[in-house]
Amino acid sequence: MSTAHLTIDLGALVANWTSLDAMTEVDTAAVVKANGYGLGAPSVGRALAKAGARTFFVAAAEEGAILRTALGPGPTINVFSGHMAGDTDVIRDADLTPMINSVDQMLRHVEALPGAPFGLQLDTGMNRLGMEPSEWSALRDIALAQNPTLIMSHLACADDPAHPMNAQQLGSFVEMTDGIDAPRSLAATGGILLGSDYHFDMTRPGIGLYGGAPFADAAPVVTLDVPVIQTREVAIGESVGYGNAWVATRPSLVATVAAGYADGLIRAIGDGASMYAGQVEVPVIGRVSMDMITVDITDAPHASETLQLLGQLQTVDHLAACAGTIGYEILTSMGHRYHRTYTE
Repeated sequence: MSTAHLTIDLGALVANWTSLDAMTEVDTAAVVKANGYGLGAPSVGRALAKAGARTFFVAAAEEGAILRTALGPGPTINVFSGHMAGDTDVIRDADLTPMINSVDQMLRHVEALPGAPFGLQLDTGMNRLGMEPSEWSALRDIALAQNPTLIMSHLACADDPAHPMNAQQLGSFVEMTDGIDAPRSLAATGGILLGSDYHFDMTRPGIGLYGGAPFADAAPVVTLDVPVIQTREVAIGESVGYGNAWVATRPSLVATVAAGYADGLIRAIGDGASMYAGQVEVPVIGRVSMDMITVDITDAPHASETLQLLGQLQTVDHLAACAGTIGYEILTSMGHRYHRTYTE
């Protein structure tokens, strides 16, 4: 095989959802935006629905339509971006529920799809999506008269439990929704871990389902095995890759593997990243190029046809730390050239 092999463990994914669900006494939804965080929204969605998830969240209406085709009728599919211009047909045909973010979206929705379900998103301080307090005050009575299915907001700093922003947003959300009968949701993965004060009526785990921080007990969901194209002996003083970025200080055996930044393995992972030959850690050397990465396998006990980049020994967060980024970016960048296998 000439391309990397990405194995997606749907059993681990379901176990993560089940574990997060057990931490609360409220409904647990599932966020499957960005094509299921890069792992395939149809497969991810079907596995989670089979496990008991009945509410899903996507970023855009087009994502919702793909998920609806996979899930069929029944589950609720909420759209974070709300009712955008041009979305009406997709929202109606795919039976989607937009999370309304503004007065303009509210007007568009009730005029284009009178009586159709919708939720509301409030801005409690993140200043990204949702109605600010002044806008919400002006629209509140009108919006509530239309019976929204959910009222939600999003935490900016939930991955840092000690951050004062968490309590500040919680207070704002409580104040903005005081006396409202509609179901409420504030917590994604990080918010679940903050405790019951943040759980309200529904939680919306995302990254934790896929094995990422801040859910430290998450089971790894992805394994990435990369084929070795060629190995070569490199003498002391010889360089490897673009810009002579790595120079051998000992007689070395170097493997070139078939993946690069065109496969979502960003150039920044090169400095300090590792792969694994069986249980042996072997360092990535030189620069990550478009289709290839070079690895020093001198200390590996034997030659291998593949090296592992992600798995039990190295999670998406470990790899992300090498690149100075987050596990979200590593997951959602997973390349289209990978051969994919789903296991349960």
